Amino acid sequence: MDAAEPLTELLQRVERGDARASAELLPLLYDELRRLAGGYLRRNGEAGPTLQPTALVNEAWLRLERSGATARDRGHFCALAARAMRNVLVDHRRARGAAKRDPGGVRETLADLSAAVEEQGAPVLALHEALERLEALDPELGRLVELRFFAGLSIAATADALELSTATVERRWRVARAYLREWLPELR
Repeated sequence: MDAAEPLTELLQRVERGDARASAELLPLLYDELRRLAGGYLRRNGEAGPTLQPTALVNEAWLRLERSGATARDRGHFCALAARAMRNVLVDHRRARGAAKRDPGGVRETLADLSAAVEEQGAPVLALHEALERLEALDPELGRLVELRFFAGLSIAATADALELSTATVERRWRVARAYLREWLPELR
């Protein structure tokens, strides 16, 4: 029996409505999700006092539970978690932007504006919009980017999650990056 079998069994029990299985599932996946969230936040300059990996994972987990979405295996779960984390990050960024525009909210100084313009990498909202365009063009490419970028999965793990060969994922990843570079000048 490999390590994925107990997880797959738990996911299937959750799908059948077993509340105890859901409680058993979180400890098995929590460290991995927290590591993925921390890596994403560090790579994209999102980590800070307002958003920590633990908060990102907790909010994503709550959203997954509220949505009633179920996963058939680890790869499918990673895809669902990546989508949930992406949505949490986009909502967080939108809320921060709204607070800065609100006269009663946080005041944005010239130094804050300069720092925001000089951020490395694509801003989360710009990436989200580009990803929506990509998903409209090719939903599989959108899922691939979510798994690679938001979940931090390797080519091999992404191939497993999407049930594709690694060669296909490598080829599709090059295509997805080309589209994103076209739409996001920050990535050029």
